Amino acid sequence: MIIILFLFLSTGAGDDSVKKDVPQTVPYVDLQKYTGVWYEIAKIPNRFQKKCAGHTTAEYNLRKDGKIKVVNRCVKENGSVEEIEGIAKIVDPVSQARLKVSFFRPLGISLFWGDYWIIGLGQDYEYAIVGTPNRKYGWILARKPQLSKEKLDDIYQQLRNQGYHPEDFQMTPQN
Repeated sequence: MIIILFLFLSTGAGDDSVKKDVPQTVPYVDLQKYTGVWYEIAKIPNRFQKKCAGHTTAEYNLRKDGKIKVVNRCVKENGSVEEIEGIAKIVDPVSQARLKVSFFRPLGISLFWGDYWIIGLGQDYEYAIVGTPNRKYGWILARKPQLSKEKLDDIYQQLRNQGYHPEDFQMTPQN
């Protein structure tokens, strides 16, 4: 039994990052252009954003150590602002499109890392599509609080091409 478990783990079986049927990341991300504030246009609902009623943003800033400071903010139903700070590290240094993000950092040590794959990106970095290998999570981000219907339709087609279901995405109110 232990040998079977070892073979299973050593071949990468069960590891989403080595499956053939995973979303494809963009060929390259210029992290200098990617930094700054992004508005959440839509997301696949998830447990860690349940308190967010709208006006959700993510801000990325490069650190001197090569990692990225991440600050996520949203407005809760009662009008108060929820904010969480995390860190992202680059997993694929060639494309810089695969990252891991951690928001659980007791004593400054990141214990749990989640996938953050940039699977779509506007030519002028006006929008980004972020996903995960298992397609359980997904976000549509933009530099402005709104996207045109045409741009959103294009993004939905990109999501379909990546194996996502656009109807799984819930629009985020941005006031």
